[in-house]
Amino acid sequence: MDLSTRAQTAVSIAEEAALLAMSYFRNPDRLNTRSKGVQDPVSDGDVAVEKFIRAALLSHYPKDGVIGEEEDPIAPQGSRFSWVIDPIDGTNNFIRGAPSWCVVLCMVDEKQSLIGVVHDPIAQETFVGIRGLGATLNRQPIRCADVTALNEGAVGIGMSRRVPPKQIAETVSEITENGGAFFRNGSGALGLAYVAAGRLIGYIEPHMNPWDCLASIVIVEEAGGVVAPFDLQAMLEDGGQVITGSPGIYEALSSICTQAYQMKPSDSPT
Repeated sequence: MDLSTRAQTAVSIAEEAALLAMSYFRNPDRLNTRSKGVQDPVSDGDVAVEKFIRAALLSHYPKDGVIGEEEDPIAPQGSRFSWVIDPIDGTNNFIRGAPSWCVVLCMVDEKQSLIGVVHDPIAQETFVGIRGLGATLNRQPIRCADVTALNEGAVGIGMSRRVPPKQIAETVSEITENGGAFFRNGSGALGLAYVAAGRLIGYIEPHMNPWDCLASIVIVEEAGGVVAPFDLQAMLEDGGQVITGSPGIYEALSSICTQAYQMKPSDSPT
Protein backbone atom coordinates (compact mmCIF):
# COMPACT_ATOMS: atom_id res chain seq x y z
CA MET A 1 0.00 0.00 0.00
CA ASP A 2 1.54 3.25 -1.21
CA LEU A 3 0.68 6.09 1.17
CA SER A 4 2.20 8.68 -1.15
CA THR A 5 -0.07 7.68 -4.02
CA ARG A 6 -3.13 7.73 -1.80
CA ALA A 7 -2.10 11.11 -0.44
CA GLN A 8 -1.80 12.55 -3.94
CA THR A 9 -5.25 11.21 -4.77
CA ALA A 10 -6.61 12.88 -1.63
CA VAL A 11 -4.96 16.17 -2.59
CA SER A 12 -6.50 16.04 -6.07
CA ILE A 13 -9.94 15.33 -4.63
CA ALA A 14 -9.60 18.13 -2.05
CA GLU A 15 -8.58 20.63 -4.71
CA GLU A 16 -11.48 19.64 -6.99
CA ALA A 17 -13.89 19.79 -4.07
CA ALA A 18 -12.62 23.28 -3.24
CA LEU A 19 -13.49 24.47 -6.74
CA LEU A 20 -17.06 23.35 -6.13
CA ALA A 21 -17.04 25.04 -2.70
CA MET A 22 -15.77 28.27 -4.26
CA SER A 23 -18.75 28.36 -6.60
CA TYR A 24 -20.94 28.63 -3.48
CA PHE A 25 -18.56 30.93 -1.60
CA ARG A 26 -18.63 33.53 -4.36
CA ASN A 27 -22.43 33.75 -4.05
CA PRO A 28 -23.16 33.77 -0.29
CA ASP A 29 -26.51 35.52 -0.71
CA ARG A 30 -27.78 32.47 -2.56
CA LEU A 31 -26.60 29.96 0.04
CA ASN A 32 -29.31 28.07 1.86
CA THR A 33 -28.36 27.42 5.47
CA ARG A 34 -29.81 25.78 8.54
CA SER A 35 -28.63 25.40 12.11
CA LYS A 36 -27.57 22.12 13.70
CA GLY A 37 -27.04 23.88 17.03
CA VAL A 38 -25.54 26.99 18.59
CA GLN A 39 -22.78 28.33 16.33
CA ASP A 40 -23.12 25.18 14.18
CA PRO A 41 -24.59 26.02 10.78
CA VAL A 42 -24.64 23.87 7.66
CA SER A 43 -25.12 25.14 4.12
CA ASP A 44 -26.09 23.49 0.88
CA GLY A 45 -22.46 24.09 -0.07
CA ASP A 46 -21.31 21.79 2.76
CA VAL A 47 -23.73 19.09 1.66
CA ALA A 48 -22.84 19.29 -2.04
CA VAL A 49 -19.10 19.24 -1.40
CA GLU A 50 -19.35 16.27 0.94
CA LYS A 51 -21.36 14.32 -1.64
CA PHE A 52 -18.67 15.09 -4.22
CA ILE A 53 -15.84 13.98 -1.92
CA ARG A 54 -17.61 10.76 -0.93
CA ALA A 55 -18.27 9.81 -4.55
CA ALA A 56 -14.71 10.62 -5.59
CA LEU A 57 -13.15 8.63 -2.76
CA LEU A 58 -15.33 5.60 -3.35
CA SER A 59 -14.60 5.67 -7.08
CA HIS A 60 -10.91 5.25 -6.25
CA TYR A 61 -11.24 3.10 -3.12
CA PRO A 62 -14.63 1.36 -3.17
CA LYS A 63 -13.83 -0.88 -0.20
CA ASP A 64 -12.78 1.94 2.14
CA GLY A 65 -15.05 3.41 4.77
CA VAL A 66 -16.11 7.08 4.87
CA ILE A 67 -16.96 9.19 7.90
CA GLY A 68 -18.17 12.72 7.24
CA GLU A 69 -19.77 15.60 9.06
CA GLU A 70 -22.96 15.88 7.07
CA GLU A 71 -24.02 12.32 6.12
CA ASP A 72 -24.16 8.88 7.70
CA PRO A 73 -20.91 6.90 7.84
CA ILE A 74 -20.12 4.15 5.35
CA ALA A 75 -18.47 1.11 6.91
CA PRO A 76 -15.39 -0.33 5.17
CA GLN A 77 -16.02 -3.43 3.07
CA GLY A 78 -12.98 -5.64 3.56
CA SER A 79 -10.60 -2.68 3.85
CA ARG A 80 -8.74 -1.58 6.97
CA PHE A 81 -8.91 2.08 5.91
CA SER A 82 -11.52 4.77 6.38
CA TRP A 83 -11.62 8.39 5.25
CA VAL A 84 -12.67 11.10 7.71
CA ILE A 85 -13.79 14.23 5.88
CA ASP A 86 -14.99 17.74 6.54
CA PRO A 87 -16.23 19.31 3.30
CA ILE A 88 -15.95 22.84 4.70
CA ASP A 89 -14.27 23.41 8.04
CA GLY A 90 -15.13 26.95 9.12
CA THR A 91 -18.70 27.05 7.83
CA ASN A 92 -19.53 30.21 9.80
CA ASN A 93 -16.75 31.98 7.92
CA PHE A 94 -17.75 30.37 4.62
CA ILE A 95 -21.38 31.50 4.69
CA ARG A 96 -20.43 35.06 5.65
CA GLY A 97 -17.74 35.53 3.04
CA ALA A 98 -14.78 35.39 5.44
CA PRO A 99 -11.66 33.68 4.08
CA SER A 100 -10.75 31.23 6.89
CA TRP A 101 -12.18 27.90 5.78
CA CYS A 102 -10.81 24.75 4.20
CA VAL A 103 -11.49 21.28 2.79
CA VAL A 104 -10.26 18.42 4.98
CA LEU A 105 -9.52 14.74 4.23
CA CYS A 106 -7.90 12.20 6.51
CA MET A 107 -7.21 8.49 6.04
CA VAL A 108 -7.09 6.32 9.15
CA ASP A 109 -6.60 2.66 9.94
CA GLU A 110 -7.65 0.96 13.17
CA LYS A 111 -5.04 2.75 15.29
CA GLN A 112 -3.98 6.10 13.84
CA SER A 113 -4.23 8.75 11.17
CA LEU A 114 -2.06 7.91 8.18
CA ILE A 115 -2.72 10.74 5.74
CA GLY A 116 -3.93 14.28 6.39
CA VAL A 117 -4.82 16.86 3.75
CA VAL A 118 -6.00 20.40 4.53
CA HIS A 119 -6.62 22.58 1.48
CA ASP A 120 -7.23 26.32 1.81
CA PRO A 121 -8.51 27.53 -1.57
CA ILE A 122 -8.47 31.22 -0.64
CA ALA A 123 -4.76 31.22 0.22
CA GLN A 124 -4.02 28.49 -2.34
CA GLU A 125 -2.30 26.44 0.34
CA THR A 126 -2.33 22.67 0.69
CA PHE A 127 -1.00 21.13 3.90
CA VAL A 128 -0.19 17.40 3.73
CA GLY A 129 1.03 14.96 6.34
CA ILE A 130 1.94 11.34 5.54
CA ARG A 131 2.75 9.02 8.44
CA GLY A 132 6.50 8.39 8.44
CA LEU A 133 7.11 10.57 5.40
CA GLY A 134 6.90 14.11 6.75
CA ALA A 135 4.71 17.17 6.34
CA THR A 136 4.56 19.68 3.50
CA LEU A 137 2.94 22.95 2.52
CA ASN A 138 2.53 23.24 -1.24
CA ARG A 139 5.01 20.35 -1.55
CA GLN A 140 7.69 22.09 0.51
CA PRO A 141 8.73 20.55 3.87
CA ILE A 142 7.48 22.29 7.00
CA ARG A 143 8.46 22.13 10.67
CA CYS A 144 6.93 23.37 13.89
CA ALA A 145 8.39 26.51 15.44
CA ASP A 146 11.56 26.09 17.50
CA VAL A 147 10.41 27.86 20.67
CA THR A 148 10.82 27.28 24.38
CA ALA A 149 8.45 29.81 25.95
CA LEU A 150 4.87 30.97 25.48
CA ASN A 151 6.02 34.54 24.90
CA GLU A 152 7.64 33.52 21.62
CA GLY A 153 4.44 33.22 19.60
CA ALA A 154 0.68 32.84 19.50
CA VAL A 155 -1.43 29.85 20.54
CA GLY A 156 -4.57 28.91 18.64
CA ILE A 157 -7.65 28.69 20.87
CA GLY A 158 -10.67 26.59 19.93
CA MET A 159 -14.17 26.94 21.34
CA SER A 160 -16.51 24.19 22.49
CA ARG A 161 -20.07 24.32 23.76
CA ARG A 162 -19.33 21.14 25.72
CA VAL A 163 -17.43 23.05 28.40
CA PRO A 164 -18.34 26.20 30.37
CA PRO A 165 -17.14 29.40 28.66
CA LYS A 166 -15.15 30.33 31.77
CA GLN A 167 -12.84 27.37 31.10
CA ILE A 168 -11.97 28.78 27.69
CA ALA A 169 -11.45 32.19 29.25
CA GLU A 170 -9.09 30.68 31.81
CA THR A 171 -6.84 29.22 29.11
CA VAL A 172 -6.66 32.61 27.39
CA SER A 173 -5.90 34.30 30.70
CA GLU A 174 -3.11 31.86 31.59
CA ILE A 175 -1.50 32.14 28.17
CA THR A 176 -1.51 35.95 28.20
CA GLU A 177 -0.31 36.10 31.81
CA ASN A 178 2.69 34.04 30.69
CA GLY A 179 3.49 36.60 28.01
CA GLY A 180 1.83 34.69 25.18
CA ALA A 181 -0.75 35.71 22.60
CA PHE A 182 -3.84 33.88 21.41
CA PHE A 183 -5.26 33.36 17.93
CA ARG A 184 -8.62 32.22 16.63
CA ASN A 185 -9.77 32.13 13.02
CA GLY A 186 -12.86 29.90 13.22
CA SER A 187 -11.28 26.86 11.55
CA GLY A 188 -9.73 24.29 13.86
CA ALA A 189 -8.22 22.34 10.96
CA LEU A 190 -6.40 25.44 9.72
CA GLY A 191 -5.36 26.45 13.23
CA LEU A 192 -3.72 23.08 13.74
CA ALA A 193 -2.11 23.19 10.30
CA TYR A 194 -0.62 26.55 11.22
CA VAL A 195 1.13 24.85 14.14
CA ALA A 196 2.74 22.44 11.68
CA ALA A 197 3.90 25.36 9.53
CA GLY A 198 5.38 27.23 12.51
CA ARG A 199 2.87 30.09 12.28
CA LEU A 200 1.38 29.21 15.67
CA ILE A 201 3.35 27.63 18.49
CA GLY A 202 0.40 25.56 19.70
CA TYR A 203 -3.30 24.88 19.43
CA ILE A 204 -5.72 23.83 22.19
CA GLU A 205 -9.41 22.97 22.20
CA PRO A 206 -11.40 21.16 24.90
CA HIS A 207 -13.44 19.18 22.37
CA MET A 208 -13.10 18.68 18.62
CA ASN A 209 -14.97 16.45 16.22
CA PRO A 210 -12.81 13.89 14.39
CA TRP A 211 -13.31 15.46 10.97
CA ASP A 212 -12.04 18.79 12.35
CA CYS A 213 -8.78 17.54 13.83
CA LEU A 214 -7.52 14.13 12.67
CA ALA A 215 -6.07 15.28 9.35
CA SER A 216 -4.21 18.17 10.92
CA ILE A 217 -2.96 16.05 13.81
CA VAL A 218 -0.93 13.83 11.50
CA ILE A 219 0.39 16.95 9.76
CA VAL A 220 1.49 18.41 13.11
CA GLU A 221 3.11 15.16 14.24
CA GLU A 222 4.98 14.78 10.97
CA ALA A 223 6.18 18.38 11.30
CA GLY A 224 7.74 17.57 14.66
CA GLY A 225 4.96 18.76 16.94
CA VAL A 226 3.67 17.08 20.08
CA VAL A 227 0.05 15.96 20.40
CA ALA A 228 -1.67 14.86 23.61
CA PRO A 229 -2.46 11.12 23.54
CA PHE A 230 -5.96 10.04 22.57
CA ASP A 231 -7.79 6.87 21.62
CA LEU A 232 -8.61 6.92 17.91
CA GLN A 233 -11.81 4.89 18.18
CA ALA A 234 -13.13 7.09 20.98
CA MET A 235 -12.27 10.17 18.91
CA LEU A 236 -14.08 8.76 15.88
CA GLU A 237 -17.16 7.99 17.93
CA ASP A 238 -17.49 11.16 20.00
CA GLY A 239 -14.57 13.51 19.38
CA GLY A 240 -12.27 14.63 22.17
CA GLN A 241 -9.80 17.14 23.55
CA VAL A 242 -6.87 18.35 21.48
CA ILE A 243 -3.66 19.79 22.90
CA THR A 244 -0.74 20.23 20.57
CA GLY A 245 2.30 22.41 20.31
CA SER A 246 5.96 22.81 19.55
CA PRO A 247 8.03 20.46 21.73
CA GLY A 248 9.47 23.31 23.77
CA ILE A 249 6.11 24.63 25.00
CA TYR A 250 3.85 21.54 24.91
CA GLU A 251 4.18 20.81 28.63
CA ALA A 252 3.26 24.40 29.49
CA LEU A 253 0.13 24.17 27.34
CA SER A 254 -0.78 20.79 28.78
CA SER A 255 -0.50 22.18 32.30
CA ILE A 256 -2.70 25.16 31.46
CA CYS A 257 -5.36 22.92 29.95
CA THR A 258 -5.26 20.46 32.86
CA GLN A 259 -5.99 23.30 35.24
CA ALA A 260 -8.54 25.10 33.08
CA TYR A 261 -10.52 22.08 31.92
CA GLN A 262 -10.12 20.26 35.25
CA MET A 263 -8.72 17.28 33.38
CA LYS A 264 -6.40 14.54 34.51
CA PRO A 265 -2.85 15.33 33.38
CA SER A 266 -1.89 13.60 30.14
CA ASP A 267 0.40 10.61 30.08
CA SER A 268 3.54 10.79 27.98
CA PRO A 269 2.72 12.50 24.68
CA THR A 270 2.81 10.64 21.40
